[in-house]
Amino acid sequence: MSATEQSVIRSEFVVEALPATNLKRALDDLIAGLRKAWIWTTLAMQDIRLRYRGSMLGPFWLTLTIAIMIGSMGFLYAKLFHTAVATYLPFVTVGIVFWQTISATITDSCNCFTAAAAVIQQVRMPFSIHVYRVIYRNLIVLGHTVVIIPIVLVAFHTPVNWHIVLLVPALALLSVDALFLGLLLGMMSARYRDVPPIIQNLVQVLFFVTPVFWSPAQLGRWAAVSQFNPLFAAIDIVRSPIVGPEFVPYISWLIMLGLTVVLGSLALPVFARFRARIPYWV
Repeated sequence: MSATEQSVIRSEFVVEALPATNLKRALDDLIAGLRKAWIWTTLAMQDIRLRYRGSMLGPFWLTLTIAIMIGSMGFLYAKLFHTAVATYLPFVTVGIVFWQTISATITDSCNCFTAAAAVIQQVRMPFSIHVYRVIYRNLIVLGHTVVIIPIVLVAFHTPVNWHIVLLVPALALLSVDALFLGLLLGMMSARYRDVPPIIQNLVQVLFFVTPVFWSPAQLGRWAAVSQFNPLFAAIDIVRSPIVGPEFVPYISWLIMLGLTVVLGSLALPVFARFRARIPYWV
């Protein structure tokens, strides 16, 4: 075998081996970050304390804000949509509470790396810790706002069936999606600083085109189209176990599972390819 042929084979081997090595490092980063839960849980709790430092109500200010929003929208839109308040208010309460968590997680993910620039540049730790931090922080906030739901359900005598147990896998699936999306948005925002305001404005627009405070049935023959909205599917798998129909929304679950596969197929290769550049971008 000539020296040229050896050089070609060696270069081909390096090209093929490098992505596998990068992918393994990316997966090791995710696993190592998950194992260091004490770091991102502590940082998330610190974020909450600093955000509401000096406040009497603390995170419950957000709870009060959402409660006022639900109360004003619930009675007004129930009248506009010619829907009974006892039916509409629980529906819109669950939708808005979980929408706030989903939208906040999306927008916060854009800054997961840039907000931790000082830490990233000075301390060697898995990059995924900063994404886990954002997810856990918003789950803590969800724990403060979710108290509105049982109050509304009891006030309007809304029955709850065994589907309530599906909330656990639904939140787990949304957390996995948030991890993949956080890796993508975090790296894109670190490289291109125009991404966060674009995502923030896009999320505001999506609030009105996603069945959060209105029902897909109101679209008539176009109702089926709204079911393929991934954000509606995300809301549906957590809202249906509480105030949904008697049957499980399998279409929404299939859409979310498919979205998980798509996000994972995008996030993992991108994270593997560009994770080493994050300290230079931030």
